[in-house]
Amino acid sequence: MADLAESISTDINAALDADELELPSLPEVALRIREEAESEFVSAVSLAKVVAEDPALAAQLVRIANSPMFRATRSIDDLGQAISRLGVDHSANVVTGLAMQNMFQATSDFIDRKLRQIWSVSTEVAAWSSILCNHKTRLRPDQATLAGLTHCIGVLPILGWAEEHDHLLRDSMTLDRVIEQIHPSIGGMILRSWNFADDIIGVPEAYHDINRSAASADYVDIVGAATRLITMDADQQLADQEWATSPAFSRLGLTPDLPEEAFDDLREEVSAVQGVFT
Repeated sequence: MADLAESISTDINAALDADELELPSLPEVALRIREEAESEFVSAVSLAKVVAEDPALAAQLVRIANSPMFRATRSIDDLGQAISRLGVDHSANVVTGLAMQNMFQATSDFIDRKLRQIWSVSTEVAAWSSILCNHKTRLRPDQATLAGLTHCIGVLPILGWAEEHDHLLRDSMTLDRVIEQIHPSIGGMILRSWNFADDIIGVPEAYHDINRSAASADYVDIVGAATRLITMDADQQLADQEWATSPAFSRLGLTPDLPEEAFDDLREEVSAVQGVFT
């Protein structure tokens, strides 16, 4: 199995080098939203007009504005007010991530299930990333959310390739091994082609390494911690995890002696936030 996975990884990398592996494009609605957000004349009203072209995205953005991420005392139901509350940049980043949901679909039942599973994990990672960013850093929660939603974006062309070469992928374990080996570098290439910020581009390429050195907590640390935390069962304690003493966790202030009550509070917030992504 290991030899097969290595062979497939080699084939995919060769296709990538020869420009035969098609990298996904940012969804049209996301492109329009980011273009409007970068305009010197942008306002909450002008951005709302673009977001409103996709009613589902508009509804999700309003739910996010009312979510625990912002601890708002007053509920709102107007898209313009939601964008005003979040800010233009925050709104554009969150909607960009949410617009990618339709990319995680396929015609093959096996690949489609795999993509939907990866999207589900990505939303949970995004929720944890947002909450960790809010509580443990001075970084931007919108960037953390976008980093969480896109940390596995490199899986898309791999599974697209797999649909065309299904005779090589007989089982899920082989596919998982291929994904693990090469999705980080492909993810970085995709985000680079989409002109994402450098601190987001580096996330797919490095989030697995929670022992990396860094001067201070960054989005790589946040997403790396989030991917570990979602694997914990509800009755497990942070102190029981080997990775809880890693430099990434230390930079985030997530030490093994974090009070159980404090960790439970984080879990509750994450659960509430994840609901707005579905």
